[in-house]
Amino acid sequence: MSVVEQYARAHIVSDAAVPLVDELEAVPVTLRYDPDHDPRSVRMALPGTGGHEWIFSRDLLEEGMRAPTGSGEVRVWPCGRVQVVVEFHSAQGVSVVQFERQALLRFLRRTYMAAAEPVTH
Repeated sequence: MSVVEQYARAHIVSDAAVPLVDELEAVPVTLRYDPDHDPRSVRMALPGTGGHEWIFSRDLLEEGMRAPTGSGEVRVWPCGRVQVVVEFHSAQGVSVVQFERQALLRFLRRTYMAAAEPVTH
């Protein structure tokens, strides 16, 4: 199965020490899905975090596009009809990332297509 990696533009608001992030500018966030490594999880890497990736349930991302969901470190909720917010909690603080809903839908569609690919030997 193939890895899905997609860049999405997002606005980041953070009380954590995230260098080079201007809250007014949209920045590229890396969305990643590897069905061979963990078919139930997605990964998000925010700029300025030294390669740290947040790993959480693909179902959490999908459910959060319709209604507020999550607890603990990751929470997701719709923001109006065209935005989705993903909130990350860590010892360094809170980062709130606002995406265009269509970008996340496109990513999720690609993950389901990758998971459905036949295995060839």
